[in-house]
Amino acid sequence: MSSDQSPQDKQSSSTLEEIRATRLEKVEQLKEAGLTPYAYKWEITHHAADLQEKYADIPNGEEVEAEVAIAGRILTRRVFGKLAFFNLQDETGTIQLYLDKQKIEAHMTDIPNPFNPLKKLTDAGDILGAKGTIKRTEKGELSVNVSEYAVLTKSLLPLPDKWHGLTDTEKRYRQRYVDLIVNPEVRETFRRRAKIIAAIRRYLERQDFIEIETPVLQSEPGGAEARPFITYHNTLEMDLYLRIATELHLKRLIVGGLEKIFELGRIFRNEGISTRHNPEFTSIEVYQAYADYYDMMALTENLISAVVQEVLGTLQVNFQGETVELSPLWRRATMQQLVQEKTGLDFAQFQSFEAAKAAAQEAGIEFGEECNSIAHLLNEAFEQKVEETLIQPTFVLDFPVEISPLAKPHRSKPGFVERFELFIGGRELANSFSELTDPVDQRQRLELQAEMKAAGNLEAQGVDEDFLAALEYGMPPTGGLGIGIDRLVMLLTDAASIRDVIAFPLLKSSSTVTNH
Repeated sequence: MSSDQSPQDKQSSSTLEEIRATRLEKVEQLKEAGLTPYAYKWEITHHAADLQEKYADIPNGEEVEAEVAIAGRILTRRVFGKLAFFNLQDETGTIQLYLDKQKIEAHMTDIPNPFNPLKKLTDAGDILGAKGTIKRTEKGELSVNVSEYAVLTKSLLPLPDKWHGLTDTEKRYRQRYVDLIVNPEVRETFRRRAKIIAAIRRYLERQDFIEIETPVLQSEPGGAEARPFITYHNTLEMDLYLRIATELHLKRLIVGGLEKIFELGRIFRNEGISTRHNPEFTSIEVYQAYADYYDMMALTENLISAVVQEVLGTLQVNFQGETVELSPLWRRATMQQLVQEKTGLDFAQFQSFEAAKAAAQEAGIEFGEECNSIAHLLNEAFEQKVEETLIQPTFVLDFPVEISPLAKPHRSKPGFVERFELFIGGRELANSFSELTDPVDQRQRLELQAEMKAAGNLEAQGVDEDFLAALEYGMPPTGGLGIGIDRLVMLLTDAASIRDVIAFPLLKSSSTVTNH
C-alpha cells in the first residue's frame, strides 16, 4: 500500500521547489502516456452530494449499473497493487473512486496500461474526471466504480498536510484558494453569503424597490464620516475619491422623482483594520420617499428577519456562544436611556460640559480633546459601555445632532435627530435617518463639517455643492437606511472576524509570500 502522498510530496523532507520539479516531470510523463495533463472539457452528470443522496440506500457490496460522470480534486490516494481508492472532492462534497485495474484497462483500450498513470503519476491536489457505475463497498463506502478517467489538471504544488491545524490565520486569508480547497466550511460561508445577498435583493424587489448604481469615483466624497482613498484621473487632470457611501447620489435620485431605490455594493474607507473593519466592504443603502425613520425601522426588522428565515430556516442563530432571537418585534430604546441603564449617568441633566466631563471620568469613560461637547461624551459613553452588551436585536434611537450631519432634527427632542442604529451581537448592523431635506440646514451642517476637516479631522465631510443644489430643487420627506452586509453575514455564519466573510480581505504586503 502506498501513502496518500508520494514520499517526494512530503513537505517535511522536500522543498516546494523539489516537489514542483517532480510534478513537472510527471506532466511530461502523462503526455508520453497519451494523456492530456491540462484538459479542455469534461462532461459532468452528477455532483458528489447528488450521488450521496440518490444512492444512500444501496446495501454494502451492491452495485448499480447506471453510469455517472463526475469531476473534482483528489484529496487522498490509497493504492493496493491492482486496486486503488481515491477520495475526490467537488464543490458539493466528497465521494470515493473505486479504481480497478482490470475494469479500467478493459474500457480505456486506446491508452497502453491506463492504470499505471493513475498509480504513479497522480497526486493529491490533481483534478480528475471519472466515469463509471455506482457501488457501495463491503466496508460501506459509496463509490464510483471507475471505467474511464482523465487527468483534467495536474497540480504542481501540494496541499498542506495539516491545514486545519494551522494557527497562521493570515496565511488562510492570503491563500484563500487553498483555504477553500481544504476547508469545506469556508466554502459554505461564501455560499451562504451569496444566498443572503440574493435574498435581500429579492425582498426589496418584492416591495417595489429598484436598484440603481451610483459612481464609485467621486469628486467630493460624502455621506459618511470617513477618510477616503484618493486617486488621480490623468486625462481630466483631477483628484478623485473612492466613494465612502452611496448616500448623496441616491438622494439625488429621490430628488429626481424615484421613490423607492437601493444600491448594494462596495464602499471604500481609508481606515484601520480590525475584526469588524476592512477598508473595502459591502453595504446596502435604501431610500424611500414619503417615509421616516419609523418606516425604516419596520423595513429593517422585516427585511432581516425574512432573509434569515429564507436562508437559515429559523429565526434563532448562534453567534459567538450566544443565542440570538431574531423574531420581531425588536427592542427600541434611546441612546440616553441605554447609557443611563449601564452607567447610571443621565446626560440630559448636566448643565455644563465640565460637569458632564467630570461625571464621565468618574464612570471610567475615556475621551480625547476632540470630545468637546456633552453630545460627544454621550456618544463615547454609549460606544464604550453599551454597544458590546446589546446582544439581542436593539434599535438605538435618537442621536445628538452634532454626530449626525445628514439626519433631520427630531420633531419633539431639541438637540437630537431622528436616527437609529441597529445592534445585534454587540455590533452595529444598520444605520438609518429621517433624512434631512432642508437645504439651508444641510449647508450649515456641511460647512461645519468642512471647518472640522480644515482643522485636521480627516474623517469630516466637505461641502458637496452639487448635492446642495439638488436639495434646493426639493427632496420629499425620505427615510434612509444603510446595512453592513459583511457584519450581517458574520452574524449568520457565526464568524468572529470580518476577514472570514470577505473572500479576499486587504492584507499587508508580504515579501515572504511567493507563487511557489
